[in-house]
Amino acid sequence: MSGRIPEDKIEAIRRSTDIVDVISDYVQLKKQGRNFFGLCPFHGESTPSFSVAPDKQIYHCFGCGTGGNAFSFLMEIEGYNFIEAVQVLGQKSGVELPEIQDRESSGAKASENDVIYKAHDFLAKLYNHCMVKTPEGKGAREYLNDRGFTDEMIEEFQLGFAPDSWDYATNYLQKRNYPLPKVADAGLLAKREFDGKYFDRFRNRIMFPIWDPKGRPVAFGGRIIGSGEPKYLNSPETTLFQKGKFLYGFHLTRSAIRMKDQAILLEGYVDVITAYGNGVQNVVASLGTALTKDQAKLIRRQTESVVICYDSDKAGTQAAIRAADELIEAGCYVRIAKMPDGLDPDDYIQTYGAERFEKDVIGAAPTVMAFKMEVLRSGKNLSDEGERIRYIEEVLKEISGLTKAVERDHYLRQLSEEFSLSLDALKQQVFQFHKEGKNKKDNAPPKRDNNARKNFYVKKKLLPAYQNAERILLAYMMRDLDVAEKVQEEVGGSFNIDEHSAIAAYLYSFYANGHDADVSQFMEQLTDPNLVKIASELAMMDLNEDVSDKELQDYIRQVLNYPEWIKIEEREKEKKEAEMKQDFVQAAKIAMEILEMKKNIKKTF
Repeated sequence: MSGRIPEDKIEAIRRSTDIVDVISDYVQLKKQGRNFFGLCPFHGESTPSFSVAPDKQIYHCFGCGTGGNAFSFLMEIEGYNFIEAVQVLGQKSGVELPEIQDRESSGAKASENDVIYKAHDFLAKLYNHCMVKTPEGKGAREYLNDRGFTDEMIEEFQLGFAPDSWDYATNYLQKRNYPLPKVADAGLLAKREFDGKYFDRFRNRIMFPIWDPKGRPVAFGGRIIGSGEPKYLNSPETTLFQKGKFLYGFHLTRSAIRMKDQAILLEGYVDVITAYGNGVQNVVASLGTALTKDQAKLIRRQTESVVICYDSDKAGTQAAIRAADELIEAGCYVRIAKMPDGLDPDDYIQTYGAERFEKDVIGAAPTVMAFKMEVLRSGKNLSDEGERIRYIEEVLKEISGLTKAVERDHYLRQLSEEFSLSLDALKQQVFQFHKEGKNKKDNAPPKRDNNARKNFYVKKKLLPAYQNAERILLAYMMRDLDVAEKVQEEVGGSFNIDEHSAIAAYLYSFYANGHDADVSQFMEQLTDPNLVKIASELAMMDLNEDVSDKELQDYIRQVLNYPEWIKIEEREKEKKEAEMKQDFVQAAKIAMEILEMKKNIKKTF
């Protein structure tokens, strides 16, 4: 068993991997010219600045500067080490790898996490076996079948049953030598205070595994069978599971969301399973919590279009509006579906079918503003003058918060026509509400935030000529062996920026080892993340296909002459100092030296 993957295997995987396909599993990409663009998964943004170049097989974010190839992308987004990234892409591309002893993952923390991942996976399989194969699971199995869950749905979502026993899971875990204290810390077991013994946390419950984006079980939700409290019992938050960062079913439904370019946001496990099992597969749920900023960003990376479909009761309506606000802030176009009273998505699909659900519920979902107007209208008698005015004022307050002028105008005209009101008067009132809201915001105490903020959109200052010349030279060197050889001969390691000098050294070594020009392969040689960022940015530069000898010489001249210009600047300062001391003889002598230095620079090329 080796700790290394043969170079020829890595090369085979790299050549058979399309970086666009890899990144498309995480980011919604749209083609613009030769490259693909999307929202960067590594920092928050509402305007796409994340670029993927299929011809170079690299990515680069012009916002935060991150960049690399398919291997480094998986390493950064999934937390893989290099060997794990190679193994994942090898599996996808069908390249067989020898068994690897992964030394990078042998640390204590990685080992501890691995134990917890395995314990979750083991219990998910154990509970599923209990549900499907044992007499103890018969009641739970019949309950799910009565709810319309097919055997395929039970297997797809690995639903299980935790028997009404204090030591069912505990005994199985102990027999397989799982460390019970660590398993208890992960929320799978509990510990009695009076004797310190461990016991099953989940008892007499249908078990819903909760997965991370890689498809690994990291938590459980358990629904009680029959009477008992609480109705739902969930795993506590751990180092592996923060419910505000995960979406239920996301690992299964992500591809369908991207394919349809739309996500349907549901409230609970059962809604997702029923919808998915009946063919509506672009669905996720927010794990029973209010939708968080992290969850909204996760959805936005997959699609811009979201339909929220929560229960029709008051709590569901308010939760839908709050979720819409988070999604809009994340840059999504949002609609909110209206469920018939008393029905949730699970009930509706079971009663009327998935086709009608997609057409009459999802397809007919109004905009967020139209939904809010219906909510504000409900329960009011609009023939009563007082209630009518109150309704109009409430709607105008909502309109004042809209950011798009066209949208504001649309709903103002709607109000104007429905209630025969002056459009100018409505606009004036909206302006007043907007002004009041802005004043409140301006006068609110500042939110304390001790976390350092990164401004990813600081306008880059103009670079000096020598620095631009070095960047352009390196960009051409990554693309062309002949250019690299010429620069090595004339410039060598004399780049003025340390990082540029380091990248040049890596390039010289890369070509010396017999490699052809290949940006993606070259980036594997870079061990410093900062160099990877710079190299990916340089590789994305929009340059002419070929560079003439004259251009090349001009860039080389800029690089080599820069130290001489620094010396001239220093002599200029010395000349001024001599003049201030009224040592005009010395000043004249320095002036002559400066003149000679400038002549020498011109003679050099």
